Amino acid sequence: MAKHIRKSVTSPARSQAAWPVWVGDPPPLAAPFVAREGIGHGVVGLPPGGMVVLTEADAAPGQSHPGLGGTGKTQLAVSCARSAWRSKDLDLVTWVPARSQDSILTGYAQAASAIHICDPADDADSAAAGFLGWLDGTSRPWLVVLDDLRDPADLAGLRPRGQAGRVVVTTRLPAESLAGQGCTVVRVGAFSERDALNYLITSLREDPGQRTGALDLAGELGCLPVALALAVALMNNRGQSCREYQADLARSRQMADTHGDGRLATVSAACLLAVGRAGELCTTALAWYMLSLVAPLDEGGIPAAVLTTMAASEYLRAAASAAPTADGWVADVLRDLSRVGLLTMDTHSTAQTVRMHRLVKEAIRQFIPPAALEAAAMTAASALLEAWPDSGCPPELGQAMRACALALRPPASGLLWSPAVYPLLRRVGHSLDEARLVSPAARYWRELWEDSVRTLGEDDARTLHACDRLGPALQAAGQTGEAVSVCRQALSAWQQKLGSVDPATLAALSRLAEACLADGRHAEAVSLYEDSLAACGSALGPGHPDTLASRTALAAALRAAGRPEDAVTAYRRAVQACESSLGAGNEQTLAAMAGLASVLQATGRLGEAVPLRERILREHERALGEAHPDTLAARAALASACCAAGKTKQGIAVYTKTLAGLERVLGHDHPDTLATRGNLAAACHTAGRFPEAIALYEQTLAGRERTLGPDHRETVVARGNLASAYHSAGRMLLAIPLYEQTVSDCERVAGPSHPDTLTARANLASAYHTVGRLTDAVAGLERTLADCERELAPGHPLTVAISDNLKVLSA
Repeated sequence: MAKHIRKSVTSPARSQAAWPVWVGDPPPLAAPFVAREGIGHGVVGLPPGGMVVLTEADAAPGQSHPGLGGTGKTQLAVSCARSAWRSKDLDLVTWVPARSQDSILTGYAQAASAIHICDPADDADSAAAGFLGWLDGTSRPWLVVLDDLRDPADLAGLRPRGQAGRVVVTTRLPAESLAGQGCTVVRVGAFSERDALNYLITSLREDPGQRTGALDLAGELGCLPVALALAVALMNNRGQSCREYQADLARSRQMADTHGDGRLATVSAACLLAVGRAGELCTTALAWYMLSLVAPLDEGGIPAAVLTTMAASEYLRAAASAAPTADGWVADVLRDLSRVGLLTMDTHSTAQTVRMHRLVKEAIRQFIPPAALEAAAMTAASALLEAWPDSGCPPELGQAMRACALALRPPASGLLWSPAVYPLLRRVGHSLDEARLVSPAARYWRELWEDSVRTLGEDDARTLHACDRLGPALQAAGQTGEAVSVCRQALSAWQQKLGSVDPATLAALSRLAEACLADGRHAEAVSLYEDSLAACGSALGPGHPDTLASRTALAAALRAAGRPEDAVTAYRRAVQACESSLGAGNEQTLAAMAGLASVLQATGRLGEAVPLRERILREHERALGEAHPDTLAARAALASACCAAGKTKQGIAVYTKTLAGLERVLGHDHPDTLATRGNLAAACHTAGRFPEAIALYEQTLAGRERTLGPDHRETVVARGNLASAYHSAGRMLLAIPLYEQTVSDCERVAGPSHPDTLTARANLASAYHTVGRLTDAVAGLERTLADCERELAPGHPLTVAISDNLKVLSA
C-alpha cells in the first residue's frame, strides 16, 4: 500500500488579535474641529481598495512658501480615522508617520506585531512585507493613514493594497509628484470664509463679545487654519476680541518687517504676538530659548524626556534671571508655550509629546540669529544623546529619536562631526540596527561612511567605525557579496592603522569571516576563523571570551563547509575550553554544547546527542530554574533529539512536560507553547497514538486559522497534517475532503509547483488508493512525479518517495 508523506511545520504560531485594533499615535484632534464641505469627517466617496491623497492646494498669488502646510490636512486625516473608528466599520486602523522609509517600515512592523502576523525574530522589513501581504489578502476592513509623506520614493514597494481596505495619504508635495500612484487627489487649501468664521465663533465661546470683527480677522489671516489656531489660543488666553487681535497683528507685522499676504508672513506676525504673551507668563528669554531648542528638532514629535534632560535644563537656565528651583519648571515653560498656540502637547504619547507645526517652526527660525540657532542645535544633540535609552527602546520612541537627530543635520551639520557630538550620528545607526530596520540601516551606514570619508578622511577612526557597521548592515540586508567587500576594506584599514593584534583589527577579522560565511564562501570563512582564533589566542590568551567565541564560530563554519567530523572535533574543543575558563553553566559554554549536540544529531550520532541534550537541560535547570524560558527551550530540544533517536516514548514525555511548563509560564497562546503543542502532536502521530495526535492537530489547526487566517501557508500545512492523522487513523471520510481542500489551498497560496503542493497531491493520491480509487491514485502520482522531476533537484527526497509509492501501486 502506498504511504502518505507526512509534513509537519513547527515554526511558532502567534497569539490572537483582539479585534478591532488601532495602531499608531496620531496628533490630537483640534477642539473645535471644523468639518469642511466636500471632505468632512469621513473618507467621502473612497471605495474599498482606494487611496486618497490630501495635498496642498495651488499656491495663491503672493504665497512664496507653498509646501509649508498649515491648511489642516493632518487634522482632516485624524478626523477621518477617528470617525471611521467610532462607526465600528473597521477591524484595523493604522496611523503611520510617513516622513521617511524608516518611519513607514516602523509603523508597518508595529501593525504586524499588534495583529500577531509576524514572528518576534522577524526584522522590520520582513514584518512590513508580511503586513502588506496580510492587507492584500484579508477580508477584514482596514484603514491605513500615511501622514506627511515627504518623498514618493519612500512608498516604492510599500504602498498598502487590498480590496478590503482604504488608504489616506497626507503630503505637502505637489499633486503632480504623485502621478501614477492610481489615487484620488484632494487639494486642501485654506478654510472658506464660512468655515473660518465657524471656527472662530465656535472657539470663542466663553465671551460672545470676543467674536466682534471675526469675519475681518478671518480675512486678515487668509483663513489659514494654523494662523487661526494661533489667534484663537492668544485671544482666549488674553480675553481679547477679534478686532483687538487684528489691531495687534497689524502692529506685529510692522515690528517683524513681514509684509504681504503670504502664508509665512502672516504666521510670523502671529508668532511674534504669541511669544510676547508667553514672555509675560514665563519671561521672554525663557520663551525664546525653549523655542530655539525645539525649532531644530522634528516637527513630527519630540519626546518630552529630551527637553527635560540635564543638557536642556542647563541651556534654559542661562535664560533665567534666577536659577529655577521648583520641580517641573521646564514642563511649565512648555505648557506656557502651548497655551499661546506655539506648541502642542500630547500627554498620551511619550514618543511624540511636543509638536511644533512646520509653518510655526519656519516663522520662529526667522527671528533666531544663526549663531543662537546653531548653539541650540548643539544642545539638542547633547539632550538627545542623554535621553536616548541604552537598550529596550520602544519602536515608536526610537523612531522619534532618530527623526529628531536627523533633523539636526542641516542646521548643525558641521559641528555634528565634532568628537563631542558625532556619537549622536552613530547612535542613529545603532538604533536602526537594534530596530532591525535592515534596509534603512544599510543605507544610513553607507551615507554616514561616505560623509565621513569626505569630512574626516579615510583613516579617521570615526570613518572606520562607520565602515565597520556598514558591513554587518549590508549582510543583514541580504547584500552579502558587498558586505564581504566592505568588511575586507575595513580589515585592511585597521591593520594599517593599528596593526594585526589590536582589538579593533581582531573584531574586523571576525566580521569578515562572518560575512564570508553568510555569502557562502565557506572555505574562506574557515580559513579566516582559523586566523581569528590564532590571533585572539596569541593577543588575548586562550581563555579570553573573544578567543572562546572564535572557537565556537570556527566549529559552525566547518559544519557549514560540509566538514561535519571536523566540526564535531572543533565543537568538542570549544566546549572543553569554555567549560575550563567559564564553567559548565556559562551561557557561552551552553551555546557551544548546543552546537555540538546539533551537529551530532545531524550526523546521526544520536546516542551521543541525547545525553548531551540532557546535560544541557540539567545545567539550565541548575543555573536558571525550571521555569526559565531558556530551560523550557532546552527541554524542547531534548524532546526533539529523543524523537529523532527513536526514543519516541521518552520524547513524548519530555514534550508533555515542556508543554505544561510553557502553558503555565507563557500562557496557552504564546508562540512557543503553540509550536510545542504541534511538535507533541507529530510525536504522538509517529508513535501511533492517533486519538491524541488528532486532538492536538485539531487544536493546532484551530489556532492557525484563528491567528493567521484560513489561507496562510502555515494554516494550510496544519490542515494537511490533520488530514494525515485522520488517514493514519483510518478515518477516510474526514481525511479525503481535508486532503482535497489542502491541495486546492496549496495551489492557490503557494503555487502548483511548490513542494507543499506536491506533497499534498501525493498524500491525496495515497488516500485515494486506501479507499480503492486506484485509477485516481495512479494518475495523481504520475502527474506529481512529473512535476517533481521538472521542478526539484535530482534525487530530492520527495521525488524518491513519490516514485517508490508509484512503483507500489503499479506492481
